[in-house]
Amino acid sequence: MTAFHLSTAARSLLKTYRHRAVIKTVQGLRAWEFRNMYPCTSIAEHNSMEEILKKTVVPLPTYEMREKSPPPPESNSLEFMHFYKSLEKEQRLEFLEKLSHDFGVDHRWASDLAAKMLDTQGRDVATILQVEDRLRYSLTPRYRQLLTHISKVQGGVKFLVDLRADLIEFASSKISDSPHMRDLNSTLKSLLSEWFSVGLLQLERITWRSPCEILQKISQYEAVHPVRNWTDLKRRVGPYRRCYAFTHASMPGEPLVVLHVALTEDIANNIQGIVREFATVDVDEDVNKINAAIFYSISSTQAGLQGVELGNYLIKRVVRELQSEFPHMAQFSSLSPIPGFSLWLQGTLGQHKKEGRATELLSEQEWREVEDVTGAAPGAPALEALRRLIGTSEWIRSDRLVHALEPALMRLCAWYLYGEKRRGYALNPVANFHLQNGATMWRLNWQADTSPRGIANSCGIMVNYRYFLQETSTNSTAYMQNKVIKASEQVVGLVSQFQKNSKL
Repeated sequence: MTAFHLSTAARSLLKTYRHRAVIKTVQGLRAWEFRNMYPCTSIAEHNSMEEILKKTVVPLPTYEMREKSPPPPESNSLEFMHFYKSLEKEQRLEFLEKLSHDFGVDHRWASDLAAKMLDTQGRDVATILQVEDRLRYSLTPRYRQLLTHISKVQGGVKFLVDLRADLIEFASSKISDSPHMRDLNSTLKSLLSEWFSVGLLQLERITWRSPCEILQKISQYEAVHPVRNWTDLKRRVGPYRRCYAFTHASMPGEPLVVLHVALTEDIANNIQGIVREFATVDVDEDVNKINAAIFYSISSTQAGLQGVELGNYLIKRVVRELQSEFPHMAQFSSLSPIPGFSLWLQGTLGQHKKEGRATELLSEQEWREVEDVTGAAPGAPALEALRRLIGTSEWIRSDRLVHALEPALMRLCAWYLYGEKRRGYALNPVANFHLQNGATMWRLNWQADTSPRGIANSCGIMVNYRYFLQETSTNSTAYMQNKVIKASEQVVGLVSQFQKNSKL
């Protein structure tokens, strides 16, 4: 950080300090709100929280003693962990509010140093750098030291991952949105990102001979295509399949992110052939039938590691592993679900109806098919009938509608993936993940997931994100820096058709 940036930060700190009284008032109101929402929290529990925090969150050592101060006893960390685990959900919220508010940054000390830094701008470089270093140190939250010490005791890292999961849940449910809680979450995320850096992770291949506890967790954590039974699980780790997981020494026996891979002759265009059709579990692999690796499921297992990059690195490591096992393999692709498409489609149809643009999304012939099958009148009634069909998944029972709606739904899905954005990046989270990794939006597949879940989420459509290894770095940079999506002719063609129909 340059002197200019620190000067700006110093002025900001001075301004923040002046508003501290306002923040305290807001926190006081939040505490009043909480006590009225959860009157079961007793005065004794309140005092017990205060005592535990004062005992376990030791003062930040002075700048001069920062590297000489002895660490607090391990019992402090264990007592904090035990107390937190004993609390109910509502009590945990109050406890974390107190921790983040009362044991964060010493704003007075930081403000004094910020003022001092402004006064030293004309001094020699050594003096300026020393004051900058003091200021950086003063911005360390007091609880950061406790979090670091907890990570060193047995079970401490897992405890902190779960604690951050609580923070994320409280924030997402809008129960708590205080700046101090956000700062606690940010501090913990930063620490976890260091502890779970890719160099500290172990890549493990999961097989039928892996420990039963691991296999059970792989089954439980599968979020994309649920495992039905042990036979199904055995197939997913058997011939022509690979299952890999990242693990960490501080969380033994706990897979952090899991990737399932199908080894195929060509790039798969449906999930039925991978997870639902019967396949024997005792055959020997024929290497001549293995030309492509299909990443058909990737699941993060720890809610507390949200925002910590793991999946991206797992795919890269697995590609290297597969290249080593199958040197001739050159095709790497996902077969990905499209969560949110049906919901977006329902909203789009509703918006077009409201704006009187019901006929724009489908061609005249497509609307006639909908009208004939449903018996609805042209215009808004036909659109409403289509909304109802998609909402109930009833259209999948009519071969005529399946055939008639394919062009329209494929166009709409292509636009959803390619054209719908949030802050310039793909709105769909799965698309955003693979595009960040440098994949190409390669092929949309009709009736690729005919399960009730697949029909309900994305009208049965799935998408391949193709990893051309020589292009991933360039694609990733173009997407992250310039928000450019690399897509195939099929996808771009469908997008063009949508724009023509919708007059975009």
